[in-house]
Amino acid sequence: MPDRTEILMIDPMPAPITQRLQTFFTTHPFSGIDELGDLAPRIRGVTTGGGSGLKPEIMAALPNLEVISVNGVGTDAIDLVEAKRRGIRVATTQGVLTNDVADMAMALMLDTLRGISTGDRFVRAGQWGKQPVPNSHTVTGKRLGIAGFGQIGGAIATRAAAFGMEIAYFNSRKREDSPYVFHDKLVDLARNVDVLVLAVSGGPRSKGIVNREVLDALGPKGFLINIARGSVVDEPELLAALQENRIAGAGLDVFAQEPHVPEAFFKLDNAVLQAHRASATVETRTAMGNLVIDNLVAYFNGQPLLTPVI
Repeated sequence: MPDRTEILMIDPMPAPITQRLQTFFTTHPFSGIDELGDLAPRIRGVTTGGGSGLKPEIMAALPNLEVISVNGVGTDAIDLVEAKRRGIRVATTQGVLTNDVADMAMALMLDTLRGISTGDRFVRAGQWGKQPVPNSHTVTGKRLGIAGFGQIGGAIATRAAAFGMEIAYFNSRKREDSPYVFHDKLVDLARNVDVLVLAVSGGPRSKGIVNREVLDALGPKGFLINIARGSVVDEPELLAALQENRIAGAGLDVFAQEPHVPEAFFKLDNAVLQAHRASATVETRTAMGNLVIDNLVAYFNGQPLLTPVI
């Protein structure tokens, strides 16, 4: 591996990960495209997050870029067509965060249906003994629909099966190895479940697929859980559906314009909100960060990427 290969860091990473990265490479935090200057042609690798990706104008400004190592599984914010045209390799941390993201899906489902956050606010406000305790909804035995049946969708199904849930899924193709009911239309899945969990990949193909039709099919007794991408949901339609009680509730880890969340969500007792934290455990973020580094080290040592996308 060439000495002190220069790497551009689009997003900061935890200090121990950054320190380890710096044992192999010279790193430069990204502070704006206008600040690249003479550094641009020296950059051969980029680290970034799944949400940030690599904007086209930054990619275009790096003439000698060879590899992008993503701290996440999303590549919807990277122009993969252009990367492939230029011969730029892309790797993600696929497989590392599956369990934590599936756990978050179940946590949001339990919280949203059982009213855990609502109950917490009720107790903290001193209402116990003064107001009736709000009833919640049973999780066990509910009909669960999973939109997107890759590794994360499958891990959610495994957890949901322990709750005796009746599982069905929507996917780009039927999984022949799955015992669960397959729907080739998302609206049909929504119409036939009590809880719809979104685990699809982001990008143009999935943008806004959860629209008014899907939300109305889910109906006033249905719950939506999103641990995928905010872009998958028509956010104004979701907000209206929650406000008008056209769906029963939602558990949301992701939003359309992060970190901006429409303030109208804050007033809703039928919504549980998180700050895109599904993979944010000490253990998983450490493993993800190390895989980001290991992919770069492998590439610059002339070895295959460990978890390649292209």
